[in-house]
Amino acid sequence: MRREIIAGNWKLFKTLAETREFFDALLPDIAGVDHCDVIVAPPFTVLSAAADAVRGSAVAISAQDVYWEADGAYTGEVSAPMLRDAGCDYTIIGHSERRQLFGETDETVSRKITAVLAQQMKAIVCVGETLEEREGGRAEKLVESQLRDGLAQLTAPELSNIIVAYEPVWAIGTGRTATPETAGQMHAAIRGVISEIYGQHAAESLRVLYGGSVKPGSIADLMAQPDIDGALVGGASLDVGSFAAIIRYGES
Repeated sequence: MRREIIAGNWKLFKTLAETREFFDALLPDIAGVDHCDVIVAPPFTVLSAAADAVRGSAVAISAQDVYWEADGAYTGEVSAPMLRDAGCDYTIIGHSERRQLFGETDETVSRKITAVLAQQMKAIVCVGETLEEREGGRAEKLVESQLRDGLAQLTAPELSNIIVAYEPVWAIGTGRTATPETAGQMHAAIRGVISEIYGQHAAESLRVLYGGSVKPGSIADLMAQPDIDGALVGGASLDVGSFAAIIRYGES
């Protein structure tokens, strides 16, 4: 049985004071939640403060990106050892905004995964198609290529430290959400690709999240799909009430 995950990606939001205030409010609100893992990905500048704020709780901290070298003359970059030292257990890799705005490629995704796993961290690896690719009938082929090239260096045992997040790019920050059925179909296709590469057991064990304007009102229908194991939440993760409602989606 795959354990569900609700992960929040704050993107370029929240100061130190706002981070502390957020967790002061969130942690009591989700106390006792045990049906899913909860992960929050703040910006680099508040990672240590976030890790301190959640210490002793069930919430884990993720970075939003990483560089593949451990150290060196790479001005502006942050390495996996630094993230581990700051209190991160996870990092997001290959987010659609990194691919579209900052030139992330499947090759750099692969190199970053290697660096993260070397630090005994887990990687949330993002894949997904643009509206043009979907309307052109290329969505599944594009996602398959991202998976095959991005995860190319991994062994089946290493795949246990990977979480895949499917993000239809056309549904991120637009208010549009893929229907649960559309999302479920792509999640099943992702699991099929993983089965081809690593075998059925690895595919059945892999946790695949949906990311694309997830809201409290849409989470339950998405989670009803058998191949959706959780959500990578963007804007709704910035508000304590909305994020807590998403985390508590299964409660009556």
